[in-house]
Amino acid sequence: MPLSTTRLPGDVTDKRIERTFREHPSFERADREESGEGDESSGGTDATDRVEFGVGFTPFEGGVSVENDPGRDGDTDRREYRVVVRVPTLDAVVEGETVAPVVQDGWFDTLDRRLADAHTVADAEVAAAPTVEREGESVVVTVAFERDDPERAAEDAKAVVEYVEGTWVQGLVPGYDYREPAASFRERATQNYDEGGSRGSR
Repeated sequence: MPLSTTRLPGDVTDKRIERTFREHPSFERADREESGEGDESSGGTDATDRVEFGVGFTPFEGGVSVENDPGRDGDTDRREYRVVVRVPTLDAVVEGETVAPVVQDGWFDTLDRRLADAHTVADAEVAAAPTVEREGESVVVTVAFERDDPERAAEDAKAVVEYVEGTWVQGLVPGYDYREPAASFRERATQNYDEGGSRGSR
């Protein structure tokens, strides 16, 4: 699902970034609705220079934004990539009951600790520790890193999203009935376990 916006002027590096994310199988482009502001006829740039790339392989809302700062430390190709993933809180996916506040807080604290090294899965020159914040029934995870190679940046972004997804799934608390997307994740994990056990017993 698209979440973040990438501003792409007309230089070669940024066209390469746009092409890379558009063609990568893990990302999808979503055209912004024209609001009438910043269109070509008015000479503006907001609507025509912005594209969105969402993450297509996870049920979670997520996306990548690019900080356009040519000349950072003298490197005209380097950009800051910001990966944002929005996952449900525990209470948002539990079916049929309200999770006690103490359990919700403990779940969030554990998730926060487990995601503390999410930035390390990006094999990047510079990567900042993630921010993990509760917003209503969601937890928003943000990881920023710098890259001068768009192809490798796309792979790093995918790895970050996969790490967040996997960590969230591992943190589901036993003993509850879950709605989607947690129910499908748990069913898949059970199937994988059963299949592994069957192969191991042969």
